[in-house]
Amino acid sequence: MKIVETAAELSQLRGKMPGPVGFVPTMGYLHEGHLVLVRQARAENASVAVSIFVNPTQFGPKEDFRQYPRDPRRDLALLEGEGVDLVFMPPVEEIYPPGFNAWVEVGGLGERLEGASRPGHFRGVATVVARLFELVRPDRAYFGQKDAQQLLVIRKMVADLDMSLEVVAVPTVREPDGLAMSSRNTYLNPEERKQAAVLYQALTLAQKLYGEGERNAAAIRRRMTALILKQPLADIDYISIADAETLDELDEVKPPALVSMAVRIGKTRLIDNVVVG
Repeated sequence: MKIVETAAELSQLRGKMPGPVGFVPTMGYLHEGHLVLVRQARAENASVAVSIFVNPTQFGPKEDFRQYPRDPRRDLALLEGEGVDLVFMPPVEEIYPPGFNAWVEVGGLGERLEGASRPGHFRGVATVVARLFELVRPDRAYFGQKDAQQLLVIRKMVADLDMSLEVVAVPTVREPDGLAMSSRNTYLNPEERKQAAVLYQALTLAQKLYGEGERNAAAIRRRMTALILKQPLADIDYISIADAETLDELDEVKPPALVSMAVRIGKTRLIDNVVVG
């Protein structure tokens, strides 16, 4: 497994990698959710590249960039165990050189839900992913369905800018109680971790109500809200029931609909989603 930090090193090695090349961009502190992406990339491509880069431009001024968990030695051991060919671990100045001031923004999709709650977040995401695509030049790139809006934003960017790669979505990986795997789960203390299971319980309730014939989005949101707020540490940022392609909010649930949410458990903000229909 080759480990590189600069674009020049990456370019030299990339030219020697057999194609197709699968790419998994990460912010490190890897868990099983990341490794599932890596395994699918390994199964579908001759070569696999992974990036580890905690992107400062997707964090808001009051968010947890400095506290974001990091363990590069453990990450590299896990990736080597999965047969990864190349790991790109650039310093910030390699992605954003001095004077850097060019940004990628995806209008519409990037301005609602997470985009509304975290202004500038998707500008940072789209810009860093575009930079990584330019440097790694993958044939396929792998993203988890847990970040459903991010997946839509990146697919839109790739389509609109006519980038020559395939974006592959991989189903959310969950803990035994349903909590979506996330590096931020490490922030939860034992009681918070216990209460965090309510996110998946609420999504499961939405699926159940839909399966029983409920189509009124407001009614489903009310039931989900009531369930979540039974947990004393839960604070809802938003619950959305939207068209799974456009993210337009629905009054009447029509498939496929994306049911998504952001909920704080204590101080930790968690997101999750399911597609119904």
